[in-house]
Amino acid sequence: MQGGDLMGDLHVDERNSPPVVSPEEMAGRFHGELIGAMPDWKRRLGEDPSRLAEMEHDVRDAFRRGADLVVAGLIALVMKQPGFDEACEQTRQNYRFPLSRGRIRPLQIRLLGGLLVWVSSLYCEPRSGWLRKRDENVPGLHVELAQFGIGKGCSPALESRVSRQAALCPSLKLAQEELAREGLKMDVKTVGRITYQCGRGMLALRTDELLRWREGKLPAGKEFEGKRISVQIDGGRTRIRGDLRPAAVEAEKTDAEGLPLENVPGRSKKRPRKTFDAEWREPKLVTIFVHDEHGRMEKESRAVLDGTFLGPDAITELVAMHLHRLGAAKATSITFAADGAPWIWDRIPTIVRLAKLDGVPIHEVLDCCHAAHHISLALAAMGDNSQERMPLYREHRTLLRNGQWRRVVEELTGLADLTAELSGEKEDARTEIEYLRKHGEAGRLQYPTFRRLGLPLGSGAIESSIRRVINLRLKNNGMFWREGHAEEMLQVRAQVISNRWDERVKAMRQHLCRDGRTEWKWEPKAMSSKT
Repeated sequence: MQGGDLMGDLHVDERNSPPVVSPEEMAGRFHGELIGAMPDWKRRLGEDPSRLAEMEHDVRDAFRRGADLVVAGLIALVMKQPGFDEACEQTRQNYRFPLSRGRIRPLQIRLLGGLLVWVSSLYCEPRSGWLRKRDENVPGLHVELAQFGIGKGCSPALESRVSRQAALCPSLKLAQEELAREGLKMDVKTVGRITYQCGRGMLALRTDELLRWREGKLPAGKEFEGKRISVQIDGGRTRIRGDLRPAAVEAEKTDAEGLPLENVPGRSKKRPRKTFDAEWREPKLVTIFVHDEHGRMEKESRAVLDGTFLGPDAITELVAMHLHRLGAAKATSITFAADGAPWIWDRIPTIVRLAKLDGVPIHEVLDCCHAAHHISLALAAMGDNSQERMPLYREHRTLLRNGQWRRVVEELTGLADLTAELSGEKEDARTEIEYLRKHGEAGRLQYPTFRRLGLPLGSGAIESSIRRVINLRLKNNGMFWREGHAEEMLQVRAQVISNRWDERVKAMRQHLCRDGRTEWKWEPKAMSSKT
């Protein structure tokens, strides 16, 4: 830190430049730079009008820098205003953990246009006496920067911009290249750090909401009040990498005399010194949305998307928490639509109980296409070729859609018994038939009733969400994830796709002003109705 720096001093371009005083000063500097660049722009475009695209980028970059200069001036002005210190002290007092009076620390911050500024800000650490009594990693707080929502090393708008770009692009490398084309030049590690930092903040907010909900302190909202709600749950696939370990050394191939073979394929290929094991994991995803009288998602409405790698019990708790948070206890009806995964149906009663939905009509719907597929599987297990079984499949699919699942089960059972007499036991066919019987007796195949009530008959919404949130971002060829980074990217991607980004980012920043911890994992409770 420079010897003459005071709290709230802000510098641009160089660390030892004079402190910024006001936005007017910065606007004047930008005006001077703009006037200085104008003759060169006129000359270059006049000599070659085909360079207009290049000139557009140059002018845009200049104005981006100008915007950052004005923003820097505004920050400097506000930090010196009367009353700002009182707001910082209030933030310090409202922090979840007791903080010390603090000390001045210099920080480098990148603004939305890429401009680097240096700020002398008050950093308040947790009180040492309190911290020694707890075995917990509690971060301090830059109370001045917290007023602006400034995160670690970047402005709030830059954090949002970089994180959204990383979530929308298929890789961090492509996100970095796209940001560079817009004038934001940073390396891939910086893009990843900002993105994962944002994801951890969102996950910390979600965990805080979940724990407050467990304690009965999370207020119920009104977004779902008087609405028809559909809840759909499913799992995806992502490859999680393990820790690095030394790669096994391959022995060089030799001939009968023990001499190295010369032209062996791959002999000159560079071998990695370290490698890692990878395993497929199933992230659980949920989509909750408002549907109309035809079972379709209402236009202009926004779905709630959330997911986790922590397993079925964790996603069950999250579903119950979101339903409570958005006021589903006062909904007109709630429909749970999914495929036949037992872990989903087994936990629906727990969701209803925890979210206090006893007064709301609850409907369980087995995806119609998924149910019809099991008719096809049953017929295929009986040995008929596709040409012979297609008329039977179409006939029984129509019966199923008309609610005559008992007739479908009876006729398929008769066909299975006949096939068993002719060619032996067909256990696979009986398994598929029992599947239909189980869901029919549970009331999940009443498609005419569901149609009359205007409920969704399928789980296409969650299938689409699995593709857009997981498959297109976390399941690319050759892509392996650290578990923590996978959870962070899943959260960021889900908020972008659901169009709830701005509200969740705002809530995250408010939360981090009260509690700077970003440890987001929690221990899910047992949610199976059989437990």
